[in-house]
Amino acid sequence: MTTRRFALLTTLSGLLQAACGGGGSDSPTPAPAPGTGTVPPAPPAAGPPVWSGHAGNAQHTALSAAATQPLNRIVWSTPVDLVPPYRSSGSLLIHYGSPLVTGAGTLLVPVKTTSTGNFRVEARRGSDGALVWQLDSDYVLPASSWTPSFNLAVDANNRLYVPAAGGRLRVREQADSNAGSVRTLAFYGDAVYAASAAELNTQVLINTPLTVDAAGNVYFGFIATPGNAARLSSGIARVAADGSAVWRGVFELTADTAIAKPAMNCAPALSNDGQTVYIAVNANPVSGVVQSGYLLALDATTLALRTRQALREPRTGVAARISDSSSASPTVGPDGDVYYGVLDGTRDDHNGRGWLLHFDAMLGTVKTPGSFGWDDTPSIVPAAMVPDYTGTSSYLLLVKYNNYYGAGRGDGRNQMAVLDPQGTQADAYTPAGAQVTVMKEVRVVTGPTPDPGTVGGVREWCVNTAAVDPATNSVLVNNEDGVLYRWHLQSNTLSEGVRMNAGVGQAYTATVVGPDGLVYAINNAQLHAVGR
Repeated sequence: MTTRRFALLTTLSGLLQAACGGGGSDSPTPAPAPGTGTVPPAPPAAGPPVWSGHAGNAQHTALSAAATQPLNRIVWSTPVDLVPPYRSSGSLLIHYGSPLVTGAGTLLVPVKTTSTGNFRVEARRGSDGALVWQLDSDYVLPASSWTPSFNLAVDANNRLYVPAAGGRLRVREQADSNAGSVRTLAFYGDAVYAASAAELNTQVLINTPLTVDAAGNVYFGFIATPGNAARLSSGIARVAADGSAVWRGVFELTADTAIAKPAMNCAPALSNDGQTVYIAVNANPVSGVVQSGYLLALDATTLALRTRQALREPRTGVAARISDSSSASPTVGPDGDVYYGVLDGTRDDHNGRGWLLHFDAMLGTVKTPGSFGWDDTPSIVPAAMVPDYTGTSSYLLLVKYNNYYGAGRGDGRNQMAVLDPQGTQADAYTPAGAQVTVMKEVRVVTGPTPDPGTVGGVREWCVNTAAVDPATNSVLVNNEDGVLYRWHLQSNTLSEGVRMNAGVGQAYTATVVGPDGLVYAINNAQLHAVGR
């Protein structure tokens, strides 16, 4: 494979000098508008949310309906973590939940408030970041080597769902309003929870993002301690819009005693017709043992098993590693195909890149994989965004494509890529004699900032889901150099960029677009609204 590098446009150097705007408020709910002493008026209802959950929607396509604003400056910013858990190396290995955006432009921000992980939701006016309301949650984090994410979902009726302790959901009506009612429900029964609340708060833990479908049904995975008062086993739950619920345990769905729970941070995905839900399940982490797993296809109403597929490395056929440090989630393509990122059983195999596994809608046909899968949810790129594309697919995939440096690994030439799910090429990262055919590269861009710790290397792309903007033929990608970039696919250039900070090594983050075209990116525990 020939690695192509693309230069920044000459305008980029000026754009990178943009300064940070005003920060967000931590004042009690409700917050006064700047200079008025009154609560900011709630924006009018404006239809369904533009970003309802992880990667935008229930298929995780991360497609923006609005043309993004020019990346001229940081319009406003606010912290998503008041006590970031920096390691001694200075790195920040915590997955932050994706912000959501209502149709009226209200930004719903998950915020960690203490070192132990207390959380709240802040609803902020998209135009200037003014706080409209906030809501505390008693959510308890599951244990993991990297701090897991705290994720929300908002449905087409502007109803917000927030994870709470004991596997419960806090439900807030009228997400745009400072006066919405709030209730809490347990999918296994409110009376059961009330009888053993203290125990269940630590025995039942939501461990995936929430995903909401077009009808307002919410899906999520949870971990249950054996012998808990609710008589639950770790599994997947569905809470309907009317509050009724159903759940299934992972052993019932897999009949495999090695499989313990839903994969950490794996957001459920829905088929395009809303009839099938996809989620990964895995073993508990054990030192020296591959954390293997399955991808499940479940009936979206009953959660009954439709089919399951053991997740395996394309190169060797042995069990792939489904790491609890990842936030990879299934993506459903417009044709119904399903994509999910995994690691090799040995961490340094394939340069630590892993693989993007590719299946048909019922997971029965294993198709050509992509050459990267670690901690990444691929985004959908309409093929028309790349005018010189001559393949047969109606859509392409935007993926992180880092080539990690280190013993037994790559050269540190970290990249982003647009891949053709129907095209093929020989993989450039498998050892001689073990060649694998992978998805064809349509566009590849190398990070522009040298990494001082890697000879010839560049800073990593900091992406677990990146936003796609068909109106400008571009995608919005975050980098560990502290810059949010526009990758213009038509010209194959990093055409714009705004510096958010000096850069930090961190767990990968989501990028979101509002209805007015403002771009929201998290870097170094801070959410930045970027635009004109």
